[in-house]
Amino acid sequence: MNRNRFLTKLFLTLIALLGLSTSAFAETPAAAKTRADIQATLGFVPDFVQKIPEPMLPGTWDELKMLQLNPKTALDGRTKELIGLGVSAQIPCRYCIVAHTEFAKLNGAREAEIAEAVGMAAVTRHWSTFLNGAQLDEARFRADVMKLIENAKRAAASKGPAPASVDVVDGASALREANALLGFVPEFIQKFPSVGRAGAWKQLRDLQLNPKTALSGKQKELIGLAVSAQIPCRYCIVAHTEFAKLNGATAAEIDEAIAMASLTRSMSTVLNGMQVDEARFRRDIDRLVRNAKAASSKGPVAQR
Repeated sequence: MNRNRFLTKLFLTLIALLGLSTSAFAETPAAAKTRADIQATLGFVPDFVQKIPEPMLPGTWDELKMLQLNPKTALDGRTKELIGLGVSAQIPCRYCIVAHTEFAKLNGAREAEIAEAVGMAAVTRHWSTFLNGAQLDEARFRADVMKLIENAKRAAASKGPAPASVDVVDGASALREANALLGFVPEFIQKFPSVGRAGAWKQLRDLQLNPKTALSGKQKELIGLAVSAQIPCRYCIVAHTEFAKLNGATAAEIDEAIAMASLTRSMSTVLNGMQVDEARFRRDIDRLVRNAKAASSKGPVAQR
């Protein structure tokens, strides 16, 4: 008899706990309101959004809506998505690469711009690895960056002849051309192993320093800054911030580039950690793109 009473009491206790647990995980009013807003804004609630932990859903959606999806930010939609792509490519995050590539195209990005965004992420990661691994003196690096800025401003104001071209075939000729184009050879280029210096310099010269690429200098530096911020690489953050300013970036644009890196990294963590089904994720992205195109065809879209 005592045993039966004990089992009955245990059973009732479990039922009570189960009921308490169920009520504790019931959708909160804030989460319900957020899902309704997502439905109204996107036309449906993507499966990957359902994977976001409920306590962080309202804040995450508000950040997505007001930063990434907002057409009235300091940065235009195309640049924000290219920043997201650059960050995604070097995490790497397959989900985010798919999403930011498609969203960049939706915002008018060409294939060349998409390729260069990924390339800038690669160049930034390349130099971050070397700068940190070689443990370069940070004070000297900062001084070199400011000297590069001063020389670039002086060259832009000068109407003198362009520096003589150098046939870069080895480490020594790379140093000669760097000196001619930059006005001196920064320590990080000097320190790079001579056997690989020609290739490393050409990458830097032909993508990041080239004024004739598909991406503008400002866009390239903001991508570099976003990648640097979440590696993180103190050297690169300093350099890309100053180079972005040199190319006309405002404080608001710089802050938004860093925020886009933060948002991208956050979503990558959730998507990968929750092991979201990739095929379904891709279908959701396709549907988001179709819905956005359909919505834009119904009325004028604000131009930036």
